[in-house]
Amino acid sequence: MLHVDVNPILLDWARRRSRIDDGVFADRFPSFERWVSGTSTPTLKQLESFARRTHTPLGFLFLDEPPVESVPIPDFRTIAGESMEHPSADLLDTVYVCQSRQEWYRDHQLRTGEAPLDFVASISLGTPADDGAQDLRTHLGWTADVRSRLGSWDAAVTGLRERAEALGLLVMISGIVGSNTHRKLNPREFRGFALVDRYAPVVFVNGADSKAAQVFTLAHELAHVWLGAAGLDDLDPRSEQRYGEERWCNQVAAELLVPMDEFRVVFAPSQDLRAQLQPLAERFRVSAQVIIGRVREAGHLTWDEFVVELRVEQERIVDMGAPRGGGGNFYYTKPVQVGKRFARELISSTLSGWTSYSEAFRLLGVQKTSTFEGLAEQLGIR
Repeated sequence: MLHVDVNPILLDWARRRSRIDDGVFADRFPSFERWVSGTSTPTLKQLESFARRTHTPLGFLFLDEPPVESVPIPDFRTIAGESMEHPSADLLDTVYVCQSRQEWYRDHQLRTGEAPLDFVASISLGTPADDGAQDLRTHLGWTADVRSRLGSWDAAVTGLRERAEALGLLVMISGIVGSNTHRKLNPREFRGFALVDRYAPVVFVNGADSKAAQVFTLAHELAHVWLGAAGLDDLDPRSEQRYGEERWCNQVAAELLVPMDEFRVVFAPSQDLRAQLQPLAERFRVSAQVIIGRVREAGHLTWDEFVVELRVEQERIVDMGAPRGGGGNFYYTKPVQVGKRFARELISSTLSGWTSYSEAFRLLGVQKTSTFEGLAEQLGIR
């Protein structure tokens, strides 16, 4: 049986990179501590299994030292500690697969003679946030009347996503890596990102987050597209203080979703703030954290008071527990995860003979022809 000498530093790097819970990791790899201490070495088969289950390229484990990995787009997250300094395998794989989808869609748009989208990179940081929000509102048709007809935060996410896709954007909302339900994305690592391209702009929203949070993330990433600035975001207020792009995108998203003129009419500064948070959040279909931000921007909270109120709200959310996300109908959720516009174009291209089934399966994250055909039927493609 062939045993392999591996630098223990690389094994420990792969463990940390995987973000697998310590208890789960110990159960999956009972020999790991002996490998790291040098009292035993893994067989090649064990090492292959370790690489696969930690989502590590096998070749990386034969390097002299851990590779330096970085997110391939501007990173606007506020780094709070070592666990955030190095991107997880889940985050990297999510960005990579979205880039692959974008590349295919861009080639498809050029091949079919589609024109570039005029709103991509159409405004700059010098554009007043109110004007930027109005431009998004006009393109999206996101009015108070439209919002009033939305019965839930889920409906708000769906409505905003559908309007963005109708403009030509690719919007992908998923809480897992690809199709692997065992690789759940962590909203504390990132909320979303934007990949900017005039033919194939991509917006990704972390679907493991609450629906209320997803609404703002989607609006924030749309602002990135209008700005023409790709970026990975956590939407932490500290990011806003550090990065001009984040501040501008936050301001545009807030004004789009919670117009200040309307907000001033319905918010009562003389009344208890916390008693107003949930009713206002329901009215505008955003999170209570966004409402707290608008209170500050309206001049009724100092920065320090804002931070305190935000912390109270964050603790309340933690006490409520993580949002429960049911698996749902695969043929409904899968197009949302990869983007309905993307899925329709890819499936149609495949059925027309322009794209191979193997490439379509890879980009969609499916393995069976019957699954592919089920998605085509769900999307109304014959």
